[in-house]
Amino acid sequence: MKIFFVFIVLLASTAGFSQKKFNYSEAEKFQKKINSEYADAKTSPLEEKDLKTFKSLGFYPVSNKYFVNAKFVKAVNEKAFEMKTSTSRKPKYIKYGTVFFSIDGVALQLNVYQDVELSKMDKYKNHLFLPFSDKTCGKESYIGGRYIDLEIPKGNTIAIDFNQAYNPYCAYNHKYSCPIVPLENDLNVEINAGVKTFH
Repeated sequence: MKIFFVFIVLLASTAGFSQKKFNYSEAEKFQKKINSEYADAKTSPLEEKDLKTFKSLGFYPVSNKYFVNAKFVKAVNEKAFEMKTSTSRKPKYIKYGTVFFSIDGVALQLNVYQDVELSKMDKYKNHLFLPFSDKTCGKESYIGGRYIDLEIPKGNTIAIDFNQAYNPYCAYNHKYSCPIVPLENDLNVEINAGVKTFH
């Protein structure tokens, strides 16, 4: 079977250039946008049988608790590596930096990555990829973890809205090839925000 690779880029206002404030309407816009894309046969990753009955994805309630202004530390002298995917495909990524933040007083950190090939395109040259898993995975959220799209910050702070976390296409259709969340990006807390598991 032919494997399709589609990298979702849902760049809304998730990119942080300085301290930003939580914007409820941005999270709502994200939900409407992704629902619209998934309902459209031209852009939907859903299988035909699911598309016929699709009404909406499941979302956690939008909460400012899961919007953080994280400290951003750029990586130095990192080499490109092959990121594992759900298929034999191994795209090259580079660790671009690390973000540090806290939720409910718990100090957390995640690595952010840049797709080497994608970064050569003007449209995506500032794009950062944040894959993560957490304690909701396999329960209320997709077992394989979720993704957030960001942009390279101009300073040492980056706004991350977990309300805009979305599932890999693999959560909906086995024909896609999706990056597997690196082990170092597994959070030992529940992130009750963003898109829930399908079905």
